[in-house]
Amino acid sequence: MRIQYEKKQVNLNLYLGLLWLVNGIFQTVRNENIDLFDYFWFLISGIYLLIYFHQKKEKYLTLENGIIKQNWPFGKKLKLKEIKEIKHFAGEYILKSELKKMKINIGLIESESLSELKTELKKLDVEWD
Repeated sequence: MRIQYEKKQVNLNLYLGLLWLVNGIFQTVRNENIDLFDYFWFLISGIYLLIYFHQKKEKYLTLENGIIKQNWPFGKKLKLKEIKEIKHFAGEYILKSELKKMKINIGLIESESLSELKTELKKLDVEWD
């Protein structure tokens, strides 16, 4: 099962990337003396566009073979059978095992996917806070 990003979040990264790109073009065309800082806008734009394309290609979470995995660089993995406690606090699910803790930002998840995630987590025999 793949838990998708909220479409608003994905589109926001696209819009911000394009905004910084237009700003970068404007800054370099407008200035007669282009310095290194003028290219900073292209760097910011590139970062937002990379985030956008990553979020379009990959989903926020993947639940496969008894493992929940965050699909971003350096994302965490947690075996579902090792989860001892699930806490809902400040717009996040905090999944705790003996040795690991994983935070899932609910605001980044599409509403349909969120209900699927809740259903899967409720199937686990764990303590909810």
